[in-house]
Amino acid sequence: MHKIKEVLRLKYLNQLSNRQIETMTGVSRSSVSNYLRIRETLEMELDILLELSDTALNDLFTKKNSSSPVKKDLSNIHPNWAEVREELSKKGMTRLLLWEELKEKEPNLYSYSQFNRYYATYLKKLNPSMRQVHYAGDKLFIDYSGLTMPIVDQKSGEISKAQIFVSVLGTSGYTFVHATPTQSSKDFITSHVQAFSFYGAVPNILVPENLKAAVTSHKRGVVKLNESYEDMARHYGIAVEPARPYKPQDKSKVELGVKAIQRWILMKLRHHTFFSVDELNEQIGSLLDDYNNKVIKRLGKSRKELFITLDKPMLHPLRANNYIFREFKRATVGIDYHIELEGSGYSVPYQYLGCKVDVSYNNNSVLISLDAKVIAHHTRLHERYHDSTQIDHMPTSHQYQYEKWNPTRILTWANSIGTYTTALMESIMEKRSHPTRGYKSCMAILSFSKT
Repeated sequence: MHKIKEVLRLKYLNQLSNRQIETMTGVSRSSVSNYLRIRETLEMELDILLELSDTALNDLFTKKNSSSPVKKDLSNIHPNWAEVREELSKKGMTRLLLWEELKEKEPNLYSYSQFNRYYATYLKKLNPSMRQVHYAGDKLFIDYSGLTMPIVDQKSGEISKAQIFVSVLGTSGYTFVHATPTQSSKDFITSHVQAFSFYGAVPNILVPENLKAAVTSHKRGVVKLNESYEDMARHYGIAVEPARPYKPQDKSKVELGVKAIQRWILMKLRHHTFFSVDELNEQIGSLLDDYNNKVIKRLGKSRKELFITLDKPMLHPLRANNYIFREFKRATVGIDYHIELEGSGYSVPYQYLGCKVDVSYNNNSVLISLDAKVIAHHTRLHERYHDSTQIDHMPTSHQYQYEKWNPTRILTWANSIGTYTTALMESIMEKRSHPTRGYKSCMAILSFSKT
């Protein structure tokens, strides 16, 4: 059901077309249309719908699913596309403004996304070649420079390569550059957070390259995003539309930006010796201002001027709280009512024994959820082989829910093997915060006796 929430968010908050939503979520266009049709019949605000539980959302959308959509005859309400093209050629005119004016004249005119789709079809008839039209504040193109910068360790003299993150706004070409130690998911998202602070706002759509920190799978037009990257986009209310594999025209804007910063920034720093990434970023920042303030001859304006007049008014407000990087994993609640995370144990209520749960965690906390409902919250442990056990998660009187496993049975099994095995089992259970935390280790060791 979280797919329904994602469809509603991308459609009504990010104003994407059904085709774009299909690509990003894997939900077919017919299902997307069906969800949107049902949404129109519900007398509920979007914010309220997005706060509903998965079960409540499922009830709403499956009950409404029996009614068939009413098809409208749109053949006689198409605008004059030649006049539309002429109007859009005027400086300052946007498709959204023109669509709103046409909608006032003809209330039955179809949605803005359909208007864009029909107009694109009309343009292809005039010119079969692909045309890229960048709308103000709409897309932020993202890539890494193939050219890296050396960082020298002052103690060992070892040289590492700093990765250069580049983001470019589609309309103005206003560019942000940020150096990081790696291209890991954490560093990649940190660069995004820095970029949003640099622009003072966020775009409608992110267009990254298909690196693992952003996209885990992009096959047959269906995109599966890295969970941390998707979480970051959801935090800022941004849609993600990765460039298609082997389609350089999708990211031509950022590729030109990468070439430009290599020439105007990185080449100017080639004779400098840097001892930290922070030191490199400080030098990049001073040269970046010069680059963005450089006047583009054919336009007579700098990228910064174009950003202020075109992109900035159309960008979405920046959230007050920056995104804090989180990682995600799937875990199974063990017989000791704990889940394992990077060598440490975290308890959950014993009623969820054997359940598969979702775990999201950062440097400070661990959240454990089942069906989108948080069932446990812990402070993150940074030492391995330690446990975070909450008393209210334990069964009554510390009894394990399934009576077939208890210290007596484990010791009886161990005694059938030998006295030293029994002593080892006792030692394992004594060292744990409670004997139940040792059950898993004891059973794993005793099972070797079968082979």
